[in-house]
Amino acid sequence: MMSVTSLASTLVLTLLLAVGLFFFIRASVKDRTKEVTLVFEQEKTSMFDELQQYFAHRSYRVATIDSAQNQVTYEGFVKPSIFLAIFLTLLAAIGILCLALVWSLLFPGLSSLFLVLVLLSPVAGIFYWKKAGRPERVLLKFPNQSSLPHELQQITVVAHRDELIELQRSLKLKPSE
Repeated sequence: MMSVTSLASTLVLTLLLAVGLFFFIRASVKDRTKEVTLVFEQEKTSMFDELQQYFAHRSYRVATIDSAQNQVTYEGFVKPSIFLAIFLTLLAAIGILCLALVWSLLFPGLSSLFLVLVLLSPVAGIFYWKKAGRPERVLLKFPNQSSLPHELQQITVVAHRDELIELQRSLKLKPSE
């Protein structure tokens, strides 16, 4: 039989892990919008055409064009990941199972009730699925005049962190220093 001290410390550690799991699941749907200035060597019109093709390929559409401020806003819908929904459900099931096992050691008469709590784990996947599928906006802003050397141009992009990474990779754009 486990001693009271080891059982209590196991419960505390398991509760800390459960709190961490809760915040991990919640963070899976957190907005990660960033702003970055990217440098390119092409003419603005050819870069704008490449950006149009890129965003059309990624299922974004032009929402607004503000010629006065040289801004274009794209909108698209981000689909949730089936893999991530299943992964979060599995993590929640393992976390609840661990917590239920510790509780069943503390309260042996209620052990079957605690194990039934594992059936709540799909709530994590449903939470992710409902919150992760959302409209996404991308804002592109070309500066009026460039302070960079004549052969370099720049563009400011405000978008989700993952979209910025994919944009830089696909169009081979570098962040300005």
